[in-house]
Amino acid sequence: MTEQHGPAAEYRIEELAHRSGTTVRTIRAYQDRGLLPKPERRGRANVYADAHLARLRQISDLLDRGYTLASIKDLLEAWDAGRGLSGVLGLVAEIDGPWTDEETGRISREELNAAFGGSPDEAAVADAVELGVLEPVPGSPEEFLVPSPQELAVAAELHSAGVPLPAISGHLRELRVQVEHIASRFLDFTTEHVFHQYFDHPPSDAEAEEAAGLVRRLRPLAQQTVDAELARAMRTLASRYLRHQLHSKVPERQAATEQVALPAATVQSVRDLVGPAGVAAFIAAATEREVNARRMDSLVSHADRTGPAGPADG
Repeated sequence: MTEQHGPAAEYRIEELAHRSGTTVRTIRAYQDRGLLPKPERRGRANVYADAHLARLRQISDLLDRGYTLASIKDLLEAWDAGRGLSGVLGLVAEIDGPWTDEETGRISREELNAAFGGSPDEAAVADAVELGVLEPVPGSPEEFLVPSPQELAVAAELHSAGVPLPAISGHLRELRVQVEHIASRFLDFTTEHVFHQYFDHPPSDAEAEEAAGLVRRLRPLAQQTVDAELARAMRTLASRYLRHQLHSKVPERQAATEQVALPAATVQSVRDLVGPAGVAAFIAAATEREVNARRMDSLVSHADRTGPAGPADG
């Protein structure tokens, strides 16, 4: 701080950069983009005030929340026009909040080893850290944060069932690509039909609060929809897969079938006799009986030709 007149603080650009945690070059770039008001000119020096420091901190906070400089400019213009940012920041906080009720857990390296067979596997641990399944605890190398204990428990169960750890990691990577596509489509869908009215202009506090309420209502719908559809798909595909596996194990001579055209009058006679539902079973049974009868006739004929078996001559 260089000068102070009464309660108002004044800063040269270098000190403003230091206090705001940014750089002189960035401050000048913000001025050029219209994000930061021009300083007051005092002779040959530019003087900045607390308002400039507060604006720089607002910009930094919005950048941390994922806003672009263009959208930040719109928001700040709305602020300057008399519309506050509290509603918007509340909406951002709602979106940034947890999208699951699951609570983060902790696990020691010893517990981790025990859960995955009892032997340490540093390559698998590194893979889990890269995937975010485990997070190192600063200053505690023998302990990890577990963002999703359920996900880690699934991995442990798969491994105990015989699935190698590299295969589990590879499956998770593949699954994430698919799930992120689903999440993206859900966001596109809800933006198009629900949230577009709030995003085509800087929302007022009332609009932002209304949008935050919609986020709270719609947040569980994505997971509920995916859960229901996954259950349906697993039921359908698992049944189909099981039938295929069982069919493939049946000997070819048993599994083979042949379509045979039967006279319509014959089929109608059988239908009149046993009803439509019993036609196939009746024809199959009749055919089997005829085959067995012919087999018996063949055996009898063979016995007649060779004579009855008697005691051997002495």
